[in-house]
Amino acid sequence: MDPDSADACFPYKLMGMVTSQMAKTTFVTVVFTACHYYEPDPKFKMLSANAAKTDTAVTKQHSADAPKKKKKTIYLTFDDGPNKGTTNMMHIVQEENIPVTLFIVGQHVYGSKEQNAVFDSLINCNLFEIANHSFTHAFQNKYAKFYQVPDSAVKDFKRCTDSLHLTAQIIRTPGRNIWRTGQINCTDISTSKAAADSLFANGFTITGWDLEWHFDDKMKLTKTSDEMILQVDSMFTNARTKTANQLVLLAHDQVYQKPDDSAELHQFIIKLKAKNEYNFETISKYPDLKN
Repeated sequence: MDPDSADACFPYKLMGMVTSQMAKTTFVTVVFTACHYYEPDPKFKMLSANAAKTDTAVTKQHSADAPKKKKKTIYLTFDDGPNKGTTNMMHIVQEENIPVTLFIVGQHVYGSKEQNAVFDSLINCNLFEIANHSFTHAFQNKYAKFYQVPDSAVKDFKRCTDSLHLTAQIIRTPGRNIWRTGQINCTDISTSKAAADSLFANGFTITGWDLEWHFDDKMKLTKTSDEMILQVDSMFTNARTKTANQLVLLAHDQVYQKPDDSAELHQFIIKLKAKNEYNFETISKYPDLKN
């Protein structure tokens, strides 16, 4: 953040006396007014007062310029929690003090006492925004069946809302990159369109993602933090996000149960912050998101 600065205008008054050897003495008053404005090349303007009339300089007070807001925003989102990697992710986010959004699976909250305790910790920390990722995660990853019957999909998301006492109607569809917002209508797989439309008609706002941090079948990240930062920069440079200067990044809690992958996540956040050109926000702050 730039330090505060304020413009000021300072009057200076010089009086010179001119003495004539021939006759009487005449006094001439000259007023110089120098005003400094907050510009790259300050200019000073000199005003000469009339001998018969003295001008009065007026000082104008200018409020400090507000710091320039960073133009690019990253929405860091994590799916599928709470699970074994959620606690590591939580500690990293708290250490770096950034807001994130967690798309929670209802069944996972009730999967064990440990998962329930993690969920309680998340909802009691203001850095974490909780959103809906369905109750059963598409009937335990049976995606074709889940999206084939729109009414069943709607009931599953409503069940998650009710069981977790969620107030926001923001959801992410499991296994599908679907968008249904005030401005965006996008479905990655056409067979899911009817279910997506039904969810939106029932008051849910659906957010997908612009970029995903992938992992392999051994739950190992496929890209380093540096490689992901290059991708983030490229997405903005080439205007490949759904909304200009806004990037939604998808990650998954379960990947960060291993120390080396947790370290990559931590470095990713540290390096993005060091670039000093990105804001971090929760998904509810995404432009024109409301249904």
